[in-house]
Amino acid sequence: MKTPGRTKIAALLSGGEVGKDVVVKGWVRTKRGNKNVAFIALNDGSTINNIQLVVDLQKISEDALKGVTTGACICAKGALVASQGGSQSVEIQVVNIELYGAADVETYPLQKKGHTLEFLREIAHLRPRTNTFGAVLRIRHAMAFAIHKYFNDNGFAYLHTPIVTASDAEGAGAMFQVTTLDVKNPPRAENGEVDYAQDFFGKHTSLTVSGQLEGELGAMALGEIYTFGPTFRAENSNTPRHLAEFWMIEPEMAFYEIEDNMNLAEDFIKSLVKYALDSCMDDLKFLNDMYDKELIERLQSVCSTDFVRLDYTEGVKILEASGQKFEFPVKWGIDLQSEHERYLVEKHFKKPVILTNYPKDIKAFYMKQNEDGKTVRAMDVLFPKIGEIIGGSQREESLEKLQARIDELKMDVSTLWWYIDTRRFGSAPHSGFGLGFERLLLFVTGMANIRDVIPFPRTPKSAEF
Repeated sequence: MKTPGRTKIAALLSGGEVGKDVVVKGWVRTKRGNKNVAFIALNDGSTINNIQLVVDLQKISEDALKGVTTGACICAKGALVASQGGSQSVEIQVVNIELYGAADVETYPLQKKGHTLEFLREIAHLRPRTNTFGAVLRIRHAMAFAIHKYFNDNGFAYLHTPIVTASDAEGAGAMFQVTTLDVKNPPRAENGEVDYAQDFFGKHTSLTVSGQLEGELGAMALGEIYTFGPTFRAENSNTPRHLAEFWMIEPEMAFYEIEDNMNLAEDFIKSLVKYALDSCMDDLKFLNDMYDKELIERLQSVCSTDFVRLDYTEGVKILEASGQKFEFPVKWGIDLQSEHERYLVEKHFKKPVILTNYPKDIKAFYMKQNEDGKTVRAMDVLFPKIGEIIGGSQREESLEKLQARIDELKMDVSTLWWYIDTRRFGSAPHSGFGLGFERLLLFVTGMANIRDVIPFPRTPKSAEF
């Protein structure tokens, strides 16, 4: 589709017809020159690369360019010609410039280069205009498209699961409450507790931590589904790996055993990384040069490497025998920390690892129990620099075992009756996993902080913009 009134810079740089009159619109990155000619670097967000505008000051006066400063938005018309410089193949000989919006040189915060990522988080409303965040956001878009394409091409149905829920999928609390009650003076029941029967939904509700449980309902009817939506955790975690609002991709598949689940997860994530390499190379090269010199090599390695399949018990033995001094001591039964996961991936195997058969006591109630009575058919995909990037399991299809586990954990059955019904009426073996979208983007972009791969990060004490 033709963009009304202009040609995108990406299209001009990738094959624009030399000699043709063109119109470009965008934001000024730099302006330099002398008394005879001005050179303007213009970017419209379609590519990491700028196009150079060459302005003959004998034809367009310096006065007409007064408002054309870094950050200003302009429209330029002129002829596309072969570039005299070596940085790109074409440039535009300008015949007319229109100023859409000026940017005051004294107060525009992106006037100079070299701002820290910490500073840019404070101006999240403007940071997409930088090279770094333009690249990250284009890759984010490409990965979202690749996710939908992968599942569509493989016969999955996209299921929209609720954002407001009365159940805690993980059984771990830390949820944001949703209510219309007067928080200063809520109605009380006879026992003194808040009377949520008078709330909008007639019960205590929260923002979802996962669409998995509802996703299982879809899989029990449609066979193979996936969810892709926002999830929320009210954890007071100020780390480079945690957000209070983030996006999750959660496929659920009927008739999949744990081995099928692992095969899908490996194929899925390799497909996404390959799509990034095929579609986002200019942006990846920029991030590789600026932030992570091994980024492209690491992405290529993932695509060409078979992931290791490793039993949790064997993984603990490797860690115990490593001689490595970990901040968190290792023993059977613990939930492995990022340092343990990264040791296995980066130092021991030097390739991605899928860890399976975790201790039952550290995993969620819905995971299928193994015959040993101690472990469950869980699986985590571990990646270099990230640690866990995918978590999943074969789900427990036995009504008796599922109910026994719920009772053991003293969970509230009244909020899970509908989930238990799927085991009562036509239960089937099934599996699924969750991929944190921002965790994926950390790996694909090479960025070090999860707050830098989402447009507007939500973290403790921070909900700006």
